[in-house]
Amino acid sequence: MTTLDLPVRVHATLVTDRRELAPGVVLLGLDAPDVVAATQPGQFVMAIPPSGEAAATALGVYEAEGKRASLLFFVTGNRTRELSELRVGERLDVVGPLGNGFDLSGKPSRVAIVAGGVGIASVLLPAQALVRAGARVQLLYGARTAALLVEAERFNEAGCALALATDDGTTGYHGYVTDLLERLPRVDLILACGPTPMLRAVARIAATLGVRAQLSLEETFACGVGGCWGCVVPIVRTSAQAPRFPPANAGGSDFVNARICKEGPVFWSHELRW
Repeated sequence: MTTLDLPVRVHATLVTDRRELAPGVVLLGLDAPDVVAATQPGQFVMAIPPSGEAAATALGVYEAEGKRASLLFFVTGNRTRELSELRVGERLDVVGPLGNGFDLSGKPSRVAIVAGGVGIASVLLPAQALVRAGARVQLLYGARTAALLVEAERFNEAGCALALATDDGTTGYHGYVTDLLERLPRVDLILACGPTPMLRAVARIAATLGVRAQLSLEETFACGVGGCWGCVVPIVRTSAQAPRFPPANAGGSDFVNARICKEGPVFWSHELRW
């Protein structure tokens, strides 16, 4: 995928709607036409808590249509708790859109999207883009319980086939969502976002199946713009996403560290060297 190098912007947005999808899971709609116009599937923003007492937090752009963008997130700490308490009409400053999203230029005809937990927040936009392009898209969606399988029907409405999995067996397949991927008929491309153990399993299964996969890595970012080098992952030095600074030493390792917030968060699985 092509590495973008776009100017960073701070957008002053207004909350247009708020829904609690499940206990501790919030969908926040924003009046943010500039964010909508600039966002590519899989990108994120750094949301700045209004009090200024907590650092900005990275959230994937869930929806982007017309003038409205939305952020879907789990409340896990002070930063997300403050964001979850915003009400309609209140201001929220966001930085972005940031990072490199999913590369859909290959025009795949059959695509599997694997989402685990909050990873669902980063895959609606690529799912919609793929369906519009004529691809057959299957969403494999896993969570701890049925209550946490939020927005599943939204993907059905977007034209995706659904396969659900829960750790406790309260709905769908009882077990890991990656088990469903192993049983899926042949696809051209796999996209995935979720916890690291799930992504590692997706990478392994994709290699076994001989299918290319793109993984959106979840990470806690300090700056979100690549300045602090606090969120790195090793990738092959020949990758188009390999950073050009600092330069790789001739005759050195076959991998370099890429910043998840800058060169990622989406990487080709076969280029990662976890």
